[in-house]
Amino acid sequence: MSDADRIIELYSRRAADWDVDRGRDLFEKPWLDRFLSMIPAGGSILDIGCGMGEPIASYFIANGHPLTGVDAAPGLIALCQARLADHEWITADMRTLDLGMRFDRVLAWHSFFHLAHEPQRRMFQIFAAHAQPNAPLMFTSGWDHGEVLGSWHGEPLYHASLDPAEYRELLHSNGFAVIDHVVQDPTCGHATIWLAQKRLKSGVR
Repeated sequence: MSDADRIIELYSRRAADWDVDRGRDLFEKPWLDRFLSMIPAGGSILDIGCGMGEPIASYFIANGHPLTGVDAAPGLIALCQARLADHEWITADMRTLDLGMRFDRVLAWHSFFHLAHEPQRRMFQIFAAHAQPNAPLMFTSGWDHGEVLGSWHGEPLYHASLDPAEYRELLHSNGFAVIDHVVQDPTCGHATIWLAQKRLKSGVR
């Protein structure tokens, strides 16, 4: 099993540790608010790699958005179901996600970057298949092409990134226009953030 493929097993086994370690201070709020403001209030959200639903999914829900959360770790989804039972929580691998429906907003925050390069490329078709026309898409990535093997609780933690030019091309070829891209935003935990929007008509930048 590759380091990338171990990610699901790691979060499944250590769901309780992630629940403790994940901060709840919501320093991401300015970006989340911008994401919400791009289309009229309300509307459905697909949160791909939702973790245990806090603090991001719970923030969206508190602001009146019906939310579907997807994560491959059953232990994390169980925490979501226990805390936010009125919303839909699905245990599924994002690499093969096919819900057969489209959402008003799509998010992959600090989740998509755990995939290896080729699965990341294929994710843009999955994003497009689940996004309504005009839907914003927001995700985090690395800042340059490469792979990094970090450590969490003494265990390997894999991250990968494509080159920014390739992300732009994948967004464009799958029907999204780039709205903003900030590299290592110091106001957001040094995250590298992409904000895009599904075009109303294909072929228009």
